[in-house]
Amino acid sequence: MELQKADALAPAVEQALMDTDYWTSRWQRGETGWHRDEVMPLLQKHWPALQAEPGSEVLVPLAGKTLDMPWLAAQGHRVLGIELSGKGIAEFFAEQGVRDDVSDTPDGPLHRAGDIAILQANAFEVSAATLSGVRQVYDRAALIALPPQLRQRYVDTLYARLPAGTSALLITIEYPQHEKHGPPFSVDEDEVRRLFSPAWDVTLLERRDILPQQPSFQGEGVTSLQTAVYRLHKRR
Repeated sequence: MELQKADALAPAVEQALMDTDYWTSRWQRGETGWHRDEVMPLLQKHWPALQAEPGSEVLVPLAGKTLDMPWLAAQGHRVLGIELSGKGIAEFFAEQGVRDDVSDTPDGPLHRAGDIAILQANAFEVSAATLSGVRQVYDRAALIALPPQLRQRYVDTLYARLPAGTSALLITIEYPQHEKHGPPFSVDEDEVRRLFSPAWDVTLLERRDILPQQPSFQGEGVTSLQTAVYRLHKRR
C-alpha cells in the first residue's frame, strides 16, 4: 500500500521538479541534501582522464556551493558554475571567505572571485556565447537531479551549445527506480549513451557498489545502488 501511495505521488513530484521555484524553495528552506562537505573522491580520481590543460575553463552545471569548484580551481583551471539560486551562490562565497564581484551579463548576474565565477541562471537558457570558452565539464549532481522529461532537453540545450572538442566527466547513480523517487534519479548506462550519442563519445571509466555507504537509500528500501563515472568527448 505504501509503495502504491508513493507511485501515485511520483508524477506530481516530477512535475514540481520541472519548475525552477522548486529548487529555489529548497535552498530557502535549507533542504540541500545533495551538498557534500568534502571534495568528491571520484572527481579527484578520474579528473586526470580528461587531460585538461592548465588554465582551461571548466563548466560546473547546477553548481550549488560544491567544494569541487575550489578543488578544480586549485588544479589551475578557471571555473564557471551555473546556479539558479542566489542564496546558494551567496553561501558559497561566504563559506569560502571571499567577496565576489558581480557583473551583469545577457544571461544573468555573474559572480566572480579569483578563478571561480558563478552565473546565476537557468542552465537550459545559457547561451552558446557564454559557453564558448568552456573546454571541460564536471557534471556530478546535474543530470541525476533531473526527471526523465528534462534530461533530453538538458542535453539538447546546455550540452549542445558547448564547443566541439569539449570533454566532460559525468557521474551518475543507478538503482531500481521503482524503489525510490528522485532526486537524485537513476540514470543507467543505456540512457547515458542514448542521451549523448551521436555527438559525444562515451567511455565508462568506473562502476562501483555504494549501497553500504548510503544509509539513507537503505532506509528507503533500495536494494541495489551503484555509481558510474563516464568520460565524454564532443565530436561536433
